[in-house]
Amino acid sequence: MTHPSALALALALAAGLSLTPLPVLAQADDLPPGLVSARLLPGWTDAEGNRILALDLQLAPGWKTYWRSPGDTGLPPQFEWQGAGNLEGVTLHWPAPQAIRSGEVLEMGYHDRLILPFTARATDPDQPMDIRAQIDLGLCENICVPAFLDLRAPPAEGATDPAIARALAAEPVRLDLHPACTVTPLADGLRVAMALPPGEATLAAIELTGQPEIWVSGAEIAQTSEGAQAVVEMVGPTAAPFDLDPAALRLTVIPADGTRATEMTGCAPTG
Repeated sequence: MTHPSALALALALAAGLSLTPLPVLAQADDLPPGLVSARLLPGWTDAEGNRILALDLQLAPGWKTYWRSPGDTGLPPQFEWQGAGNLEGVTLHWPAPQAIRSGEVLEMGYHDRLILPFTARATDPDQPMDIRAQIDLGLCENICVPAFLDLRAPPAEGATDPAIARALAAEPVRLDLHPACTVTPLADGLRVAMALPPGEATLAAIELTGQPEIWVSGAEIAQTSEGAQAVVEMVGPTAAPFDLDPAALRLTVIPADGTRATEMTGCAPTG
């Protein structure tokens, strides 16, 4: 199987895009279509020695990029950290996605500007980190094109970056709730339905955490006698029903009234 980075590289080369590594700030002439600028914001170091940074993408008018689980046709960003120094691990902090139209359907993503914070943990907290990221992502206007970025962060600054802080505050609210769910076997996998909280939802997503080999469809919002549900289909490598741990399901809901998105992990099986 071709690695996603290699695939994006091959497609970009075929399209004549420049893929010269971009040490700090990608210049306009080097950027793929749809991006005005791309950089890693330096961020700051917290009390535990972690770096709080962010990917900063300025999108051209009419262009969009996708959330971590965008739907049936979107291209979720993929990150690698080759060339980074003193880096033990990274946690991404996804701001609540916006509803973006892709043909006849709504999917989850971002337009105008995306600031995606992340926490970088040091192997040795007493030593500085050198943060470098390789990012495969999809950029879409009327059609989607694969893009590849290779960015290096400047040294950490002392003060908290207000733009990163605002993006951190835009993460979905994590609720300690386990909505009712039903799991139905299909010929090639499972159908999963999870109850939505009260109030109309513009979009919802169901993810199966820790199992990237399982394909999960975009969620449809269905009205039932027991209330609204988010419904997805899941297909694994065997194209057959499989055992599902309800605690691994994650539900994200984007309310129609513009209030803050919510996120719940785990569900209570019924039936």
